[in-house]
Amino acid sequence: HYITFILGAEFTEGICFFGIQKNLVTYLTSVLHESNVDAARNVSTWIGSCFFTPLIGAFLADTYWGRYRAIVVFLSVYTVGMLVMTLSASLPVLMPSNLSTSEIQRAMVYLGLYLVALGTGGIKPCTSALGADQFDTADPVERVTKGSFFNWYYFLVNVGSLLSTTVLVWVQDNVGWGLGYAIPMVLMGFGLVVFVSGRKVYRYKKLGGSPLKRLSQVVVAAARNYRLKLPDDDSALLHEETEANSSTERTSQFRFLDKAAIVVAPSSGKAVETMDPWRTCTVSQVEELKMLLRMCPVWASLLFFFAVTAQMSSTLIEQGMAMDNRVGRFTVPPASLSTFDILAVAAFIPVYDLMLVPLVRRATGRDRGLSQLQRLGVGLALSVLGMAYSASVETRRLAAAGAGRSVNIMWQTPSYVVLGVAEVFTSVGIMEFFYDESPESMKSMGAALAQLAISAGNYLNSAVLGVVASATGRGGAPGWIPDDLNEGHLDYFFWMMAGLSVLNLLMFIYFSLRYKG
Repeated sequence: HYITFILGAEFTEGICFFGIQKNLVTYLTSVLHESNVDAARNVSTWIGSCFFTPLIGAFLADTYWGRYRAIVVFLSVYTVGMLVMTLSASLPVLMPSNLSTSEIQRAMVYLGLYLVALGTGGIKPCTSALGADQFDTADPVERVTKGSFFNWYYFLVNVGSLLSTTVLVWVQDNVGWGLGYAIPMVLMGFGLVVFVSGRKVYRYKKLGGSPLKRLSQVVVAAARNYRLKLPDDDSALLHEETEANSSTERTSQFRFLDKAAIVVAPSSGKAVETMDPWRTCTVSQVEELKMLLRMCPVWASLLFFFAVTAQMSSTLIEQGMAMDNRVGRFTVPPASLSTFDILAVAAFIPVYDLMLVPLVRRATGRDRGLSQLQRLGVGLALSVLGMAYSASVETRRLAAAGAGRSVNIMWQTPSYVVLGVAEVFTSVGIMEFFYDESPESMKSMGAALAQLAISAGNYLNSAVLGVVASATGRGGAPGWIPDDLNEGHLDYFFWMMAGLSVLNLLMFIYFSLRYKG
């Protein structure tokens, strides 16, 4: 089926993205010699940027290019970014030994990283939205299949992550960073070719105009009409002008925005059809903005979840670097422990989709078993357990270090497994939630909002790390997260994250109970 072309593009993108992300903190500390806190913050900032740029990609896709063209353009940018990363890792070999390469290499590394961040901005929101576009929601069979698409989409992303965490991380640590980045660069080029090969069979949705412009018109019109009194009769409001099935029923929430739809007669005597859209909007426009506003509290409560999962790319790896990483005759790279996160996802998605969904469906009567908000809530609850367990492991590790002993790195495994299962519920749920609940003309923007939650969560993690380092490192104190973790209290940081996650879960439950889609 041609949907595999779209999934193939996302699969190769997943290999590239995780091939950088999973071991980036090691690269920054060992090659660029950054401190633990700086490296953790820089990784979170970069990951945050990767999930912020989807706003740019979604805007261009929904307004000008369409999803297919946006994916092609951004895949090309992505490939260039991977080329720069490969060259940066190979720089010490290419440059004469008597020439300092540290600053040149640092500049190339961050140039490559942020080209990749820009490239991923057109892929993450558009591949999921383009894939969902291939299903007709009016068809009961295709509607159920679309739900499975999001699960298998996330499954393939994590298979790519598994290959990155095992094969690529091993190559980077044992063969060389240059080859470790060259392999995903070649795969990205292959993914671009595969995706383009399906261009004649994809289903394309008609562009609906600039979504940001439509939303801005509502805000401006509501502000200009704020003195006008809202009529009790909806007939005094401007509904969609032409198609009978395009009008949207007016809702009572955020009533001040309804003033944007009050019919204001043009002073020049023009017909209603030629009214100033910055003064009089349609009810559908107003309701589109209301839909997004209703999702905001749910979106905000997901930020801390992604701040928690960001630990798998930062502090958990640094914790692993301070542990005994020998397992039998093998030496396990700390970044490879996230393999258990990926295996948990890869194992649980088929179990959830093929076994749990049919069972829960019988109890709830819903096509997908649990509602999207219920799935998100389960994921948030599991994130609390993941942080609490990580804190207990660090407490044990510090006690062992004080006695001159070490704790084996495999004690980290349950942390990654629990957070992996949490991602199945939350990361898949948020993609499906924002696609389904977004206005029809803003599906890519809805997907971008899901990515933006991950971005904001990583920025939040970077900020929290900075505050913790500043607050606990005053007066020459080592702080909670020093370069030598035996002198700090990473366990306090994990307990803090667990406590804040509990508060976040309670806030989510409150907002989800009040949510009206």
